[in-house]
Amino acid sequence: MLKYLVLLLPILLGLCTAEVFFEETFSDGDAWTERWITSKHDGKTFGKFELSKGKFYGDADDQGIRTTQDAHFYALSTKFPEFSNEKKSLVVQFTVKHEQNIDCGGGYIKLFGCHDASFESTEMHGDTPYLLMFGPDICGPGTKKVHVIFNYKGKNHLINKEIRCKDDVYTHVYTLVVDHDQTYQVLIDNEKVQSGNFEDDWSFLPPKKIKDPEAKKPEDWDDRPTIDDESDSKPEDWDQPEHIADPDAHRPEDWDDEMDGEWEPPQIDNPNFKGEWKPKQIDNPKYKGPWIHPEIDNPEYKPDSEIYRYPAVCGLGLDLWQVKSGTIFDNFLVTDDPSTAKEAAEKVMANTELEKKMKEQQDEEEKKKSGETDTKPEDDDDEDDDDESTKDHDEL
Repeated sequence: MLKYLVLLLPILLGLCTAEVFFEETFSDGDAWTERWITSKHDGKTFGKFELSKGKFYGDADDQGIRTTQDAHFYALSTKFPEFSNEKKSLVVQFTVKHEQNIDCGGGYIKLFGCHDASFESTEMHGDTPYLLMFGPDICGPGTKKVHVIFNYKGKNHLINKEIRCKDDVYTHVYTLVVDHDQTYQVLIDNEKVQSGNFEDDWSFLPPKKIKDPEAKKPEDWDDRPTIDDESDSKPEDWDQPEHIADPDAHRPEDWDDEMDGEWEPPQIDNPNFKGEWKPKQIDNPKYKGPWIHPEIDNPEYKPDSEIYRYPAVCGLGLDLWQVKSGTIFDNFLVTDDPSTAKEAAEKVMANTELEKKMKEQQDEEEKKKSGETDTKPEDDDDEDDDDESTKDHDEL
């Protein structure tokens, strides 16, 4: 029995130490407006959010916050008790539903630090320093990516890998896992779409190796694989004009040199034209291959095992621009336990399947309704049609 307890102890300890630093599911109605504050920076009017379950959903009681105004900046944020991710994992997760079939706009979040008291919800704006930025960004067919941006020593660093985001109208779960060994994972709907380590996938630090500034390619280094064959000579009949007079052309009978000028036959491509002559190529006997610049250790490189560490995290915000509004954000979670995030994502994804079925049913009803409208007799009373249309719209 003692043997089994010893085996179970690490698991039990792991369950006890998991911590949720922030969670928001908007399950208490309009109370969210007391926790989430719209910025008043510079007296600007930012876009408004509203509580919404959307037009199609898996759970009628599950609501998120939806952008409501087209062509607007949004600046909404919330604060929570500060924490540090030192020597532990940092997991940031939330859901995005571009129900409006977004054409251009952000769907990402920003995590803020409070150690220098720089973050205040009422003053949050696009230039407010942040710790990390994560989530989807769409603008036209060319930009459909997931941002993963970290702030390191006051500078924002973009990931040097492309991560494609989801661009449909359904709810998707975006998860970023950062471990204290400075590895990371990006998951969408609990499936890993990218992973790696900080040094390889960001430019936080100078490169470990640099080209030796003292090294130069030797003057006699020949990196030409082939050279001209000096014994080759141009054939005597090679030089031919590119265009010649059309031999089949004849001067028109009504051509008047005084009125029309001197007649010249039209030009055609010369079938004997061979272009520019070049001697044939042969292997270069002096070829040494491409010269590779020697590298040396970079004296400016210093390893840093704490790039991942944020001593005081205390805020999360939506700092966005959207051309077409209608995105719903929900299920925010900041924790140190990837398994907790995974379980939360699984619950969301179960509802997403129901959400898709509801959308499919709505689309089918719209098709049937459109077909009925197309085949409706022309002599129907217009007023009755308007009343029926309004009734159907209200029922939806």
